[in-house]
Amino acid sequence: MEKNIIVGMGEALWDVLPEGKKIGGAPANFAYHVSQFGLDSCVVSAVGEDKLGDEILSNFDEKKLNYNIERVPYPTGTVMVELDAAGVPIYDIKQNVAWDNIPFTPSLKELAKRTRAVCYGSLAQRSIVSRTTINQFIDEMPQDNETLKIFDINLRQGFYTPEIITKSMEQCNILKINDEELVTISRMFDYPGIDLENKCWILLGKYNLKMLILTCGVNGSYVFSPGKVSFVRTPKVEVADTVGAGDSFTAAFIASILQGKTIEEAHNRAVEVSAFVCTRNGAMPKLPAELTR
Repeated sequence: MEKNIIVGMGEALWDVLPEGKKIGGAPANFAYHVSQFGLDSCVVSAVGEDKLGDEILSNFDEKKLNYNIERVPYPTGTVMVELDAAGVPIYDIKQNVAWDNIPFTPSLKELAKRTRAVCYGSLAQRSIVSRTTINQFIDEMPQDNETLKIFDINLRQGFYTPEIITKSMEQCNILKINDEELVTISRMFDYPGIDLENKCWILLGKYNLKMLILTCGVNGSYVFSPGKVSFVRTPKVEVADTVGAGDSFTAAFIASILQGKTIEEAHNRAVEVSAFVCTRNGAMPKLPAELTR
């Protein structure tokens, strides 16, 4: 069976911003942006049997975004988002919602067998139900060297444990992390020294990763791979908000790698895409053609 689908797996929800609600959730953001590069993508999540759930599915239909989303007897997820003076979001994530209860279904098992790359995070693993489903999905994926398993750490409100982080890093072959998360992880696991680059090399070797992506906000971003590192400065743009910028970075980078681009080419494209997303409100703006060619 041909494996050609890129999956974003985890939370699908509404970000309730000062100007109103916008669809969000890192896996949905990732899958949507991947689709803009002409690749087959799919969101895996769950929504409630409610109006907010209807609106999410309608929104994905309008965007022509493929999804494997179950309706479950829990409310559709919402996140109250406040922006600080720099446009950086502060989140209040509601608990015991639909995406905490993603079931592992026969259709999900079949999707896993056709998946070329999956992106998952730590937030959707805060509940045992969704955590088990994510683990089962990864276990059912093709177990070859070409399959990409991207762990995009998203440490939110204490919804993570050392055990969840360790298991996810053992499962992945690409790790995406930001500078603040790296500091937290280093304290959690007592990695020595203060140099962020050294900590990245430690993680790359310890978990036998193909790549480690480190984003440092306005201070640029790095991609570490065995024996070399790529660094790209962050462009100066007028920021509307940074919601979804990291997800668009991951999507552009992975899409580029899957399309045969070098790490340096993929890195440059990812930086340009995430900078553009920062200039628009919300996590899923349509990208201009020059960024997706």
